[in-house]
Amino acid sequence: MTISRKKHSVQTKVKVVLEVLKGEMTTAEITAKYGIHATQMNNWKKAVLEVLPEAFSNKRKLQENDQQALIDELYKQIGQLKVENDFLKKKTLIVPLETRKMWREPGHPELSIRKQCGLLGINRSSLYYRPVGVDDYTLLLMHELDRQYTETPFYGVLKMTEHLRSLDHRVNPKRVRRLLRQMGLEAVYPKPHLSQANPEHKVYPYLLRNVPIERCNQVWSTDITYIRMKHGFVYLMAIIDWYSRYVLNWALSTTLEADFCIAALNEALESAHCEIFNTDQGSQFTTDRFTKPLLDKGIRISMDGRGRALDNIFVERLWRSVKYEKVYLNDFETVKEAYLGLKDYFEFYNNRRIHQSLEYRTPAEVYLKKESPLI
Repeated sequence: MTISRKKHSVQTKVKVVLEVLKGEMTTAEITAKYGIHATQMNNWKKAVLEVLPEAFSNKRKLQENDQQALIDELYKQIGQLKVENDFLKKKTLIVPLETRKMWREPGHPELSIRKQCGLLGINRSSLYYRPVGVDDYTLLLMHELDRQYTETPFYGVLKMTEHLRSLDHRVNPKRVRRLLRQMGLEAVYPKPHLSQANPEHKVYPYLLRNVPIERCNQVWSTDITYIRMKHGFVYLMAIIDWYSRYVLNWALSTTLEADFCIAALNEALESAHCEIFNTDQGSQFTTDRFTKPLLDKGIRISMDGRGRALDNIFVERLWRSVKYEKVYLNDFETVKEAYLGLKDYFEFYNNRRIHQSLEYRTPAEVYLKKESPLI
């Protein structure tokens, strides 16, 4: 049986990348709309971001609202990534795989796809993969896993599987494990050393055991959580001051790449900085792009031990509040709706939600006025 290869024009690639960059649609929605796998979308996004500096280095500066001019520049830049004879040499193998994938040209008059893939060092089977978006039933399972994890974060894969089966869902541990990993959820209990950290990323020791938290900006911490939506999901990252519980900054993303975490951190550091910054050992936080801004300001970095969510207990409490008080009470339709809803909630959380541990004051009253809570 012959399978026809799907060809994507430069215009389609630009539209997809713009959708990803705007962040108004989830990955599942973009996949369903354009029939493009999430991995391919990320490859196109990376390729565009590599050439964007050239688009803005022209003599004529683009205005912020000159969207059409930017689109024209993207067409021009992405078009330069097509396969040409001068590039079809063995030395192109030193180029990153994502960029080489952009050089393929279906329908080339002289070079077949087999030949192009051979010259570029690309697996030809990737051309025939038919992307499948996240179906409604899988989203239902993910939402239920998220709800149960918020209620019982100590449930592992087997208990989560039994919980879903008790609700008449026919699932096996393999599927549950895959969904939990996709959602970035991990059970809270001491575990053996099951995975190796990225050897290029430095892991820092945990510095906060038995350390009294006595003032604002002494300790900040951050984490990422899964936020469910009616037709997909997004990821939420927040930075919180331990002493006052004040949320210093937050960000949403449709993917788990480190960029949105780095951007949120840099924004927070523009107005203040802490003495110790605590994170988990996720790749978003161990990359040099995240740790360097902290080290440059003389901030000490602390990282949770594996399987020890209680090392970052204040952020875990924040996630519980966000989900029970906002997310589970609202069925967000779009990414924009989720963003506006969370923006409203964090304004309420910081400025109007009282905390018993702060003697029934708000985080803003403690952090912005630098008052000492009577604990």
